[in-house]
Amino acid sequence: MTIKVVRGNPTPEELAAALAVVRARAVAASALPSGAPAPRDSWSDPSRIAARPVPQPGRSAWARTYWPS
Repeated sequence: MTIKVVRGNPTPEELAAALAVVRARAVAASALPSGAPAPRDSWSDPSRIAARPVPQPGRSAWARTYWPS
C-alpha cells in the first residue's frame, strides 16, 4: 500500500500519527468476518439525542419536535 501526501508538508510526527490511524483501521477491518457489516458507532445513533419520543406525523409535528407542548 502506498500513501501519498497530496497537499501540505506534515511533520514526521503528524505523518506517523496519520499512518497509525490508517493502520489501526486496516487491522480492525481485517478482523471482521468477510461480508459482515461494520458495527455502528453509538455516537452516530440518532436516538441518543432525542430528549423525548418523536411526535406522531401530523399538522404541527415539526413544531412539536422543537418546542415544548
